[in-house]
Amino acid sequence: MAVHHDHGHTPAAWTGVIISFIGFCAAGLFMVAAQPVPFWASIGVILLGAVVGGAMRVMGLGKKEDPQVRTARAEAAEAVTAQSATPAETPAEANASA
Repeated sequence: MAVHHDHGHTPAAWTGVIISFIGFCAAGLFMVAAQPVPFWASIGVILLGAVVGGAMRVMGLGKKEDPQVRTARAEAAEAVTAQSATPAETPAEANASA
């Protein structure tokens, strides 16, 4: 049986992509029409799509985190914390003890 993969089909992703797509289309139109000010405004709309999508994700409309990923992230953080808590031996200390 095939594994189901969620490719980010969320309201946040769709909204961000649609806004960016509209900005991309407008930028292409204004580039061909040799209108620099509306072109750069359209580039701003493209960036606005990313901001809106990110804000919607923060509000809970994005992809939910997988519990397995959350557990793995917590275990990795614990391992890094434990590793940084033990002092590392410097090369000078290694030569002195040899």
